[in-house]
Amino acid sequence: MIPILYEDNHVLVVVKPPNVPSQEDESGDPDMLTLLKRDIKERYQKPGNVFLALVHRLDRPVGGVMMFAKTSKAASRLSEEVRTRNIHKRYLAVVHGRPSPDAARLEHYLVKNNRTNTVTVTHRQDPMGKLAVLHYEWLASNGPYSLVGVTLETGRPHQIRVQLAHIGCPIFGDQRYGANMNKIGQQIALWSHRLSFTHPVKKERMSFTFPPPDVTPWNLFHLEHVQ
Repeated sequence: MIPILYEDNHVLVVVKPPNVPSQEDESGDPDMLTLLKRDIKERYQKPGNVFLALVHRLDRPVGGVMMFAKTSKAASRLSEEVRTRNIHKRYLAVVHGRPSPDAARLEHYLVKNNRTNTVTVTHRQDPMGKLAVLHYEWLASNGPYSLVGVTLETGRPHQIRVQLAHIGCPIFGDQRYGANMNKIGQQIALWSHRLSFTHPVKKERMSFTFPPPDVTPWNLFHLEHVQ
């Protein structure tokens, strides 16, 4: 059962479980778009196909707040919000070490290898490189780990994972960008904590927050105080 945080005729805001694809991929595993369409069809006894559009994506291993559009008008307007960066996303991550300084704006150029589905940091002059910008802030430390908050300016594939690893603070459990520091089988500690956007029809500003699960390594920190 996927938790629903908000639903009306235009928008659906849910909590994505970790390890569920945002949309159908080559694995053939159940994905958010398909599962939610099926749920809407059953709950409202809708005949025929259900319209539901993916507005933004979360990497498969990442869980947390995620939004979908229930009409083509909402999809178009929310996609424009994504393009103009009016949709604000805040993530929480548990990383190895402690970033220095405690807060900073990270700007890198990233290039994706579609064959291996990996992303690397490149140089500004690389014609394949795409600008990636995020802001992070250190929130707490416990032993070798730190809790950080991350706000995105851009939405590049694997952006948070690559940029934090590049400054020497790979995310706990990230097998792809922190394999030398993480153990096989660990769940990546990256969570979509808060999502804010302007409702496509009501034009009201809306914000939704949901905490990470009470499991290791999240339970090393007092998350009830995190905004």
